[in-house]
Amino acid sequence: MIIDYRSDTVTRPGPGMLAAMSTARVGDDVFGEDPSINELEQMTATLFGMEAALFCPSGTMTNQIAIKCHTQAGDEVICDESSHVYQYEGGGIAFNSGASVKLIQGNLGRITAEQVAAAIQPDDVHRPHTSLVSLENTSNRGGGSCYELAEIKKIQALCRERGLSFHLDGARLWNAMVARNESAVQYGAAFDSISVCLSKSLGCPVGSLLVGKKTLIHKARRIRKVFGGGMRQAGFLAAAGIYALQNNISRLAEDHQHAKTLAAALAEKSFVKMLLPVETNIIIFELKEGHSAPDLVARLKEAQIYGYAIAPNRVRLVVHLDISADMIQQTIDTIKKY
Repeated sequence: MIIDYRSDTVTRPGPGMLAAMSTARVGDDVFGEDPSINELEQMTATLFGMEAALFCPSGTMTNQIAIKCHTQAGDEVICDESSHVYQYEGGGIAFNSGASVKLIQGNLGRITAEQVAAAIQPDDVHRPHTSLVSLENTSNRGGGSCYELAEIKKIQALCRERGLSFHLDGARLWNAMVARNESAVQYGAAFDSISVCLSKSLGCPVGSLLVGKKTLIHKARRIRKVFGGGMRQAGFLAAAGIYALQNNISRLAEDHQHAKTLAAALAEKSFVKMLLPVETNIIIFELKEGHSAPDLVARLKEAQIYGYAIAPNRVRLVVHLDISADMIQQTIDTIKKY
């Protein structure tokens, strides 16, 4: 039996999700005629208290579409230096939007209103035009860290004052909402656009959504077509998303507890130098000098436990709905032998 902590994208649909997919009503979504897609988009928009939503194959696509909607070529995007939109989307900000990036060194992937204010470019023809601020919640490279909603509101107020758009990469926003006992409506009220993944925390095989105002989503739909993201009978995938929204959000608290239990066992090991605080479902730990993250990952793999070396001395483990309490205990028992 393989215990796979490489990402929460490795999950497979369970019986309930498969049943929903197999009975999905479908049509041609590019023509706007897939009833399951339409239902999922309306459900998600309503959940966030926003006007409209757009289903896409991936979170990278929803982020990149949003950035293109909010910027023009030559503009600049403000984000944390560890942001997914900068680190893991193939240079898409430059390639797709012709925009540059102003990087901020935040705290575990989280930036503050004061840092944003200092990063906004002056009105100077020699400098790029700042047009967008992008946050990530939870922060992947920050070990699943969560923003304080109060800080988000401060950044929102600054963006409104300075005429900037405000985007959230909420790939794992579901985890943040459960961990902090927050609502989707609170986030919908704070941002101009939000990208949320179904294929990470919620266990769907494919899919993310971009939510925002009708005018933004109308523009986003055209950009999705240009990006090659228009799918046809995608309702089979939408049915998985509908099932996930109805059944897989509240259970995330279980993943968070599993992650904390496993992190506590890792903290006791002599080869572990440091653990990032575990708030949600991501564990990132750093090894002491003389220990190699790829070597540790290879040893774990021999025991059918899959992890991910994100740096020569750092390992990431991600807990998800396919990781049971027994698997957590088996992992702890294995680690105790090292």
